[in-house]
Amino acid sequence: MLSVHILAVGKLKESYLRQASAEYQKRLGAFCKLTITEIEEYKLPDRPSEAQIRAGMEEEGKRILQKLPAGCYPVMLCIEGKQLSSEELAGRMAELSIQGVSSIAFVIGGSCGLFDQVKAAARMKLSMSKMTFPHQLARVMLLEQIYRAFSIQAGTRYHK
Repeated sequence: MLSVHILAVGKLKESYLRQASAEYQKRLGAFCKLTITEIEEYKLPDRPSEAQIRAGMEEEGKRILQKLPAGCYPVMLCIEGKQLSSEELAGRMAELSIQGVSSIAFVIGGSCGLFDQVKAAARMKLSMSKMTFPHQLARVMLLEQIYRAFSIQAGTRYHK
């Protein structure tokens, strides 16, 4: 069974996001071994300078790289990543399994994005959209798309 790891900077603060996340975690149990690791968010002042933002991204980046599972296939969610349809994501995940990949880690950065060293560790860069979403909502959206990908692979009725 494929291991799917989600490393996400910050905690889900809103109850509706926690509920949605829990629902997809439950559903994904039928398809994979899922782990979600929350990385402590770097606290920035109200009006941070560019240097403070960069320092925060670097610190979060170090925390992410420390928690990245050994031997995983790292997928970084970032604006310059490739946009895939749900079917393309399902196909890519199936290809990875066929190639012997047993562990995939999806990484969601903080509100300022991912540090360059984290992006450099990517085997794949993925963009959810050209639009901007709150990083907490991105976690729920990612969980749904991973569930949809497994549903497509299994031929269930979820994906219409």
